[in-house]
Amino acid sequence: MPVRPPRHRGIYLLPNLVTTGAMFAGFYAIVASIGGHYSDAAIAVFMAAILDGLDGRVARLTGTQSEFGVQYDSLSDLISFGLAPALVMYTWSLSALRDFGPLWGKLGWAVAFVYVACAALRLARFNTQVGVADKRYFQGLASPAAAAVCMSFVWSVDKSGLPGSEFCFITPLIMAGAGLLMVSRFRYFSFKSLPLDDRQRVPFGWMVGAVLLLALLVLDTARVLFAGFTVYLLSGPVWTIWRLAAHRRRSRHNAT
Repeated sequence: MPVRPPRHRGIYLLPNLVTTGAMFAGFYAIVASIGGHYSDAAIAVFMAAILDGLDGRVARLTGTQSEFGVQYDSLSDLISFGLAPALVMYTWSLSALRDFGPLWGKLGWAVAFVYVACAALRLARFNTQVGVADKRYFQGLASPAAAAVCMSFVWSVDKSGLPGSEFCFITPLIMAGAGLLMVSRFRYFSFKSLPLDDRQRVPFGWMVGAVLLLALLVLDTARVLFAGFTVYLLSGPVWTIWRLAAHRRRSRHNAT
């Protein structure tokens, strides 16, 4: 009886092409920052975030979800939202700390590394909690949102014509804060429960809000993105503290 050759398992092309596009955008951000094109680098990271949001949806719509795609997406996220923002921030601003002495110079690259490590830890924790965690919320700040805070700050300042070296004592705080929030236990709304399906109806006010948001983005894209993502970054700690305070008030009320 003839022996059948082993069956080779392939991969799904379309969603992995989208993921590759996201990874390319992150790689381009690194190259652009090395060349001093910081606004282009920031925009590239935002393009990576858009593509990252599309690859999973494409896989679900086409029925091409796979474990390979999940792991490939995580590696792409580490490059686009971990390594790329850290190197952009370092070349743009953190490297200027070297002018204040060797210790300050080490602080600059150490903060960049902490951000990358936190992004890797965040992605690893997320992968281990798939199918267990509440999909309505993220535990810790999502890596695309952390990258968006950092890159919108770079974009806003660079658009103003100011050098990143003038903010070299502010960027470590932004990077360290975003990095530590990624590995925190603060809960962030994931927006996965929003009615984005074409078959679901939403109130008319949602459309008005979307139009106003688009108008603001057209007026000043960089600053509106920075303000919006900064509010989202702060929402996790604020919401958690508010819930703890409300729980304590209920406990005291029940005790009396």
